Amino acid sequence: MSSKIYKPQTLAIQAGYTKDTQKTMSVPIYQSTAYEFDNAEQAGARFALKELGNIYSRLTNPTNDVLEKRLAALEGGASAVVTSSGSSAIFYAIANIAQAGDNILIADKIYGGSSNLFLHTLKRFGIQARVFCIDDISTLEALIDTKTKAIFFESLSNPQIAIAPIEEIVAIAKKHSIISICDNTVATPILCNPIKWGVDVVVHSLSKYISGQGSVIAGAIIDSPSLNHLIKNNPRYEHFNTPDTSYHGLVYADVNLPIFNLRVRTALLRDIGASLSAFNSWIVLQGLETLKVRIYEHSLNAQKIASFLCDHPKIKSVNYPSIQNSPYKELAKKYFKDNLCSGLVSFEIKGDFEEAKKVCNSTNLFSIVVNIGDTKSLIVHPASTTHSQLSKEELEKANISSSLIRLSVGIEDAEDLIEDLTIALK
Repeated sequence: MSSKIYKPQTLAIQAGYTKDTQKTMSVPIYQSTAYEFDNAEQAGARFALKELGNIYSRLTNPTNDVLEKRLAALEGGASAVVTSSGSSAIFYAIANIAQAGDNILIADKIYGGSSNLFLHTLKRFGIQARVFCIDDISTLEALIDTKTKAIFFESLSNPQIAIAPIEEIVAIAKKHSIISICDNTVATPILCNPIKWGVDVVVHSLSKYISGQGSVIAGAIIDSPSLNHLIKNNPRYEHFNTPDTSYHGLVYADVNLPIFNLRVRTALLRDIGASLSAFNSWIVLQGLETLKVRIYEHSLNAQKIASFLCDHPKIKSVNYPSIQNSPYKELAKKYFKDNLCSGLVSFEIKGDFEEAKKVCNSTNLFSIVVNIGDTKSLIVHPASTTHSQLSKEELEKANISSSLIRLSVGIEDAEDLIEDLTIALK
């Protein structure tokens, strides 16, 4: 591609790929563990970061490189690193900047798997998670101290379907020179671009809307073009500004590359190895080409279903940002393109734990699946599945009731989906 600035749909199809000698239109799958060097001097130069190039597929792979460049272009980032899952992407983003004795601030409305990572697994590593309320940002600043290394939130939360006040969170992060991390999985870069609102790092589970067919597990980390400036000479991130004894005394802050993801690649992928296979990367690339078409259709279907549920006598409440009484309606208009809010809808029935599960069991077109973002419609009861590890108190804080049901609305005909829910709710 030329240096011209292209629109997202064009970037999703063409960014990052220069055709090889065979002129293949489809990005090749480079199914190789390692790569030959021209000579020993070149091998040494690559290991010393004096020359960039392929070494070993745990670190870099040509198929992955196309996907990384494409994702960075879509998010407006400086670079991207793909990983074996969304969970590993989040873990790497935190492990890249925090160590034992540090703390991170996390939003109260995030995916249950992320909550478990932050509140339980990272606790065993000596990293404390402090929870703030995205509906009351005044709770955030008081949690910050000299050991705070990140502020983490989701642009559109799962399963509460809440929108974070991105600018307000970013303003506090910038004030204290703290890295902000936003999970943009549900919104996708087609609908929302957190980096454009000042976010430093964006993470994705590529397993969801970006791949789109429920056939692959993958994740990604994208860093902002301005992140180097925040990290350099920042006492919060001393390890970026002092020699890395595991890498020939390299000082990351002195390298003229996006240093956040450089360290993810050269330290964390090197040592922990949750890298993405070339084949899985290729599958994600296929999905990325149709992302805009699909996410618009997902969103339009979700709007119709949310409206249907709002008028249903057996429904207590509906969570979807663009409906009339949503507390997130104005934030949706501000942060989301064309006021489209992806395909997640959640709702509470006028019933209990068992009745909510009965509704899930009564659908035909909606499959009971814990994934989201599939072209096919999915339904799940969070309190007994995705968030079942949370205590009663943690569920209440996360606004997840025993009667909450989450839909991942697919791209089938909306009338058929509404009829399916009508029968299930009888």
